Amino acid sequence: KSIRGKYETMEWLMFQMGGLGPMLGQNHHFRLYAPQKIDYAIERYTNEAKRLYGVLDERLKKYPYIVGNEYTIADIAIFPWTRRWDKQGMDLNDYPNFKRWFEMIGARPAVQRGVEVLTTLRKPEMDSKEKEQLFGATQYQRRKVSK
Repeated sequence: KSIRGKYETMEWLMFQMGGLGPMLGQNHHFRLYAPQKIDYAIERYTNEAKRLYGVLDERLKKYPYIVGNEYTIADIAIFPWTRRWDKQGMDLNDYPNFKRWFEMIGARPAVQRGVEVLTTLRKPEMDSKEKEQLFGATQYQRRKVSK
């Protein structure tokens, strides 16, 4: 609501867009989807994920929510990237403040409804054609989008 609060919210959105999203995305790619397991990449992005979770844990030591005492768009933007912490090589017991926040956000009825929508839309596994389109030689070909 205050100018300071708005800027703090923007700072945490930049943290999500410039750090958390890209690094956790790389973590997921090399751990789950890469055609070849590259130990260096897995270790690098797991360590970066640990660092980022540590930043969040430290912040959440002081406040119940990312930007302070109120639920904001920063919480909304960060939560989805951390939902698959188990697939990122994380142990939430190492980040007790983050764990508290994660459980609190996950318990919100609107968040639960949003998660349920995604659960019904997301396929559990990619088939070989989808993997080829994402990671193979055909990934840069133009395709017709079905409507």
